[in-house]
Amino acid sequence: MRTVYVNGQYLPETEATVSIFDRGFLMADGVYEVTSVLGGKLIDFGGHQARLERSLAELDMKKPAAFDDLLDIHRELVRVNEIEDGLIYLQVTRGSDGDRDFAFPDPETTEPTLVLFTQSKPGLANSPVAKTGLRIVSIEDIRWGRRDIKTVQLLYPSMGKMMAKKADCDDAWMVEDGFVTEGTSNNAYIVKGNKIITRALSSDILHGITRAAVLRFAREAQMEVEERNFTIDEAKSADEAFVTSASAFVMPVVEIDGASVGDGTPGPRAARLREIYLEESLKAGI
Repeated sequence: MRTVYVNGQYLPETEATVSIFDRGFLMADGVYEVTSVLGGKLIDFGGHQARLERSLAELDMKKPAAFDDLLDIHRELVRVNEIEDGLIYLQVTRGSDGDRDFAFPDPETTEPTLVLFTQSKPGLANSPVAKTGLRIVSIEDIRWGRRDIKTVQLLYPSMGKMMAKKADCDDAWMVEDGFVTEGTSNNAYIVKGNKIITRALSSDILHGITRAAVLRFAREAQMEVEERNFTIDEAKSADEAFVTSASAFVMPVVEIDGASVGDGTPGPRAARLREIYLEESLKAGI
């Protein structure tokens, strides 16, 4: 049985509870982060914590009392749950003042809710999908306008995953005003020649921590990076395509809306970026 963390306590998962009036439950009034664990080490921990601080600030949400202890909490959960490879989910909500109201509760009297839990995923970095690639379907992007804040309101991305499943695909890329924004839980890229193309940072997409690292590694590997909008048709005619996320790292895309990307197999640049990312991230893991 997993040990989880809830508001200062390490508990068996069956004993972990939050209030029915918690605003994360009632209003999706919360933010989250996911940190990968490889070989018992936390990957890109600093980046995830910096983005968490930004998300909290953008929503005018108070930091949890244990905020400065987050690294220790992550490490303790890795230890007690014997996580070699896996994920740690962290969620902060605005808490509960004992009732339901659209207005924010007084932060002086209502503490945030802080929850962390682990998922053990042996062989996380050796997913067989990296050898076969993802099949993608495009869907309309109808999410709210602040996608740069990593909130827990994930209903439409969940629906997107189900649309992909219904189409016998692995995931969906969302499209707004004719251009790809991002995947349901990842950033989206295409490759033309030696050029990596991905949408520029704005409130339209999540500012991916893995994205930042991969683009840095791409430039260091003498690949050209162009941050701009691209269409589904442009993606279909690209040499390669791929996605990045904290749990998938760099994952090739081989089909979009039934059309093969390149020769329909994972391309060399995506494979190389995955290799570099995993190698460098393991070195820097804490």
